[in-house]
Amino acid sequence: MMMSLSDVFPAVIPVFCLAGVGIGLRKVRWLTQEADRSLLLIVVNVLTPCLIFDKILGNQALRQPSNLLVPPLFGFCEILIGIGLCWIFRKHVGLKSEPEQRTFSLVTGLQNFSYVPLPLIITLFAAQKDTPGVLFVHNLGVDAAMWTLGLVTLGHASGWREWRKLINPSLIAIILSVLLNVGNFHSFIPRALTTTAAMLGACAFPLGIVFTGATIADQTRQIYSRDSIRPLFWSCFLRLGLIPLTLLTLARWLPTSVELKRVLVVQAAMPAGIFPIILARLYGGDPATAVRIVIGTSVVAIFTIPLWIQFGLRWMDLSP
Repeated sequence: MMMSLSDVFPAVIPVFCLAGVGIGLRKVRWLTQEADRSLLLIVVNVLTPCLIFDKILGNQALRQPSNLLVPPLFGFCEILIGIGLCWIFRKHVGLKSEPEQRTFSLVTGLQNFSYVPLPLIITLFAAQKDTPGVLFVHNLGVDAAMWTLGLVTLGHASGWREWRKLINPSLIAIILSVLLNVGNFHSFIPRALTTTAAMLGACAFPLGIVFTGATIADQTRQIYSRDSIRPLFWSCFLRLGLIPLTLLTLARWLPTSVELKRVLVVQAAMPAGIFPIILARLYGGDPATAVRIVIGTSVVAIFTIPLWIQFGLRWMDLSP
């Protein structure tokens, strides 16, 4: 049975509602900037690794070598294609300075690849429980592209200091989980530990999206600019139009597993990711441009995500 808009839209709205909760909590100062570091450390170092363990251990799809090697390659190539297309258009979008143009290329070319796709995949493909694990392996390639191609796009030479940032709790959790899963050693892990990991992991994406909303709330004062309409139009055209069409065309015709095709359909529909705002601040980009693109594409994506997901699933004849 093919998925309709009435199936996709209810799965999309809660993600943006959670971001709205984060914005509201920041506005009433129940979630303060002083608490951000603690919340981020918990999400990144505890909850997300637990979620990875829960979704990879016992995952039949990740016992296939193709699902361990191909998804990271696709993840890297997605960012290469996205940034490459934006780089071609960067001088024609109405941004004058080089830092603004470089930031436009990075932020528009790099999708929100984790916190928004994950709950959508879990909700849309509830009957296919192996798909979220493939998402995590796919995101290894996106991470590698972000810390290499992303920094080169900003004009910052990528060296060992940046590559070291790929070594994080999520990467360690993915590698350990994959090894345990391939060797079928997960059956020896006490049930109490796997249950605890599942309970903690279930908190990861709600808290992560709430934190994302709070971060956006901090930057809203940078949205308003007379010169922002034209760059925002081009960002939406590329991020929510040309790039999804290009990625879905590749996913349609290249030989990949069904699980990876589902991941690629959701990834193609995503708005700009929020982390490049931080990269723009740290590596000589233009944070104001990054904020406008993230917020602008996220608002428009509320309406385009269901359309692209429905189109992608129908085009590739994928059942939910």
